[in-house]
Amino acid sequence: MSAPGPTTGRRRRAAVLTAALACSALLTGPGPAAAGSPPDAPTPQPAAPTAPVPPSPSPSVAVPRLDWSPCRPGSPWDCATAKVPLDHAAPAGRTIDLAVVRRQATDPARRIGTLFVNPGGPGGPGTVQVPQNYDAFPEELRERFDIVSWDPRGIGSSTAVNCFDTTDEARAWAARPPAGFPVGAQQRKAWTDAYDDLGRRCEKRDPDLLRHVSTADTARDLDLLRRSVGERRLNYLGVSYGTILGATYANLFPGNVRAMVLDSNIAPRAWTGDPAQDDPRTTTLLRMGSDRTAAATLDRFLTLCGSAPTARCAFSAGSPEATREKFDRLMQQLRERPIGSWTYARTVADTVNSLYIIDPGWTALATRLQELSQGRAPEPPVYPPPPPVAEPNPYLGDEQAAAVWCADSPNPRDPAAYQRLEEDSARRAGDAGRFWTWAAEPCATWPARAAAGYDGPWNTPTGRPVLVIGTRYDPSTPYTGAQAMAAELADARLLTNDGYGHTALFNNGSSCISAYESRYFVDGTLPPPGTVCRADRTPFS
Repeated sequence: MSAPGPTTGRRRRAAVLTAALACSALLTGPGPAAAGSPPDAPTPQPAAPTAPVPPSPSPSVAVPRLDWSPCRPGSPWDCATAKVPLDHAAPAGRTIDLAVVRRQATDPARRIGTLFVNPGGPGGPGTVQVPQNYDAFPEELRERFDIVSWDPRGIGSSTAVNCFDTTDEARAWAARPPAGFPVGAQQRKAWTDAYDDLGRRCEKRDPDLLRHVSTADTARDLDLLRRSVGERRLNYLGVSYGTILGATYANLFPGNVRAMVLDSNIAPRAWTGDPAQDDPRTTTLLRMGSDRTAAATLDRFLTLCGSAPTARCAFSAGSPEATREKFDRLMQQLRERPIGSWTYARTVADTVNSLYIIDPGWTALATRLQELSQGRAPEPPVYPPPPPVAEPNPYLGDEQAAAVWCADSPNPRDPAAYQRLEEDSARRAGDAGRFWTWAAEPCATWPARAAAGYDGPWNTPTGRPVLVIGTRYDPSTPYTGAQAMAAELADARLLTNDGYGHTALFNNGSSCISAYESRYFVDGTLPPPGTVCRADRTPFS
């Protein structure tokens, strides 16, 4: 589920933890007015009393200086580098670099401030994905806010976790795990051996960095960046993994929140698990329910495809039931006879990842499945052009996402446990369950735990209410995650996207969602309780 585009043109497997929750980058523009609650007249909400600003955990940390300059000659994006402490509790020690990008407000006379954006991950490079996705932001936000993002510590063009000496060495390692997930004893051994080797390489390379790439470390970086741009309080939009980052910030710096939108949410307790368990019984993604929501979204894809003519959905077999049977037959055929490099596991991974983006993702997926059903290997996808930034294709090895995820969120430590978890998940979620189970297996042998993580509480009163957005048919972060986030935060309002795909922002299929989001960031107005927005268009319609 990694984002289409220059950051994901390279070979990536389902177990790349970046792929687990990263936002998608192939976008559609806003459409006509959506059905659902009218976005033009939301009920005004009284502003919550501003909580006192807490002292920074490290008050002696110097505020980074951002020397902005065009990322490339003629680029509308500015780039800068921020220096922050590796360990916020020891600000006089080692420092690391954060790569930062900015697009200034297009209507400076009406500018409100800076909007910080985390596009997902862990492992999503904000310096690439946010510029690439800029047109997906509601127009009013682009007009009235400087849009700022950054590569979190350990990722991309910031001081990055990189466990190989050369690109050839990294490429040779990447060829070892099977594509998608392992099938059979031989592939399971190849998979677990490869990730065990990766962890050992990383531990030798930079063990101190591995212990200081937690979500809480990044939240503290974000507060320094807020101060660097001169904002008294934070405006923040976090999608997917960016929701747990936002929730962490809101509880570490509750008085510093002006406006916060969390889109496609991870339930906080699913992320933290049970801190008392040394060896958790299941994985982060299975606690979240990623397997169930992927299965439900796949079923919806097949239902809508089967209800459409082949001119609109190439994989349609004339009815939902026949299309589901056609998909199941294809999966069984690929188990027995791969088509070129298209194995069963690779096709399952491609299917789940392709459910993230409705247009053109679902249409393109239907075409690939149809080609496979006819015995042909599909053509490789065409990715959007790289954005005009300094490093449009940074190194994004598997170890970067693993460094954050595995050190921060508990997963079973016994590699042998994942085969049992796979079968349990497959019984309730089918093929998608196998995909999501193995996505967390690299954590079984990961060598580091976060030195300064955050496990709660999650209900610290914030200066302003938080707007939480959840999508009904999301192949990664289930709607129940948004419900849990809204319930666990001290003061939050849930906005329901009765639509499809991963993240309301980057699918941008609901002008209703965009209108409420813009109004909230501009003047703090929340949607009425219970508001449901619908997509502007149904897939394959």
